[in-house]
Amino acid sequence: MSGPELKWTHEAKEPRGAVLVLPGGKSNSHMATSWRQLAVLRMMPFAWTLASEGEGALSVAVLRYAVRGWNGSAASPVADAREALDQVTARYPGVPVGLLGHSMGGRVAFRLSGDDRVSALVALAPWVERSDVAMGHPGLHTLVMHGTRDRITSPRNSKAMAEAMSALGVDVTWRPVEGETHSMLRQAGTWHQESARFLVDALHAGLPGR
Repeated sequence: MSGPELKWTHEAKEPRGAVLVLPGGKSNSHMATSWRQLAVLRMMPFAWTLASEGEGALSVAVLRYAVRGWNGSAASPVADAREALDQVTARYPGVPVGLLGHSMGGRVAFRLSGDDRVSALVALAPWVERSDVAMGHPGLHTLVMHGTRDRITSPRNSKAMAEAMSALGVDVTWRPVEGETHSMLRQAGTWHQESARFLVDALHAGLPGR
């Protein structure tokens, strides 16, 4: 398996928004990513909930990265996500675009947050290093959710990123999920529904004339 791949889980006839779903991964790995890997499968319920909450008016695509790892300065999945964003905006010109990323996918989403084509962003238990630089642009709506019992990624760093983006003028909502871990399984419905509702509302508000 070579190269990244975009899978459309729902395509709306008259979309009021499009969402690019970004799975997690590993710190370091050049192994090929599979659609059967847990990090990718974990995001499918989010894609289905988006289609449902959007009442059929959101187009939703999940990205499979070429390789599983971030891989230091290579930031391997970022180039894949930029290519996917190009595909989404080419398919739906003028339609507001949202990003939904978990763990490493949240870090990828933050790297794309300065792109004016991105209207809304949801980062779920995002991987944030203290050295990561906040980005954003006017009109970007962002939700950062993090479980308070997460031991894989840092809620503290995640909150600091939310505050740094807010200082840039980005509309940011910080949402701690009490008692939740990195897997997002204890309160799965909360993660699915709140992230989907946020993106539906933010993308609908971003339509011309709204």
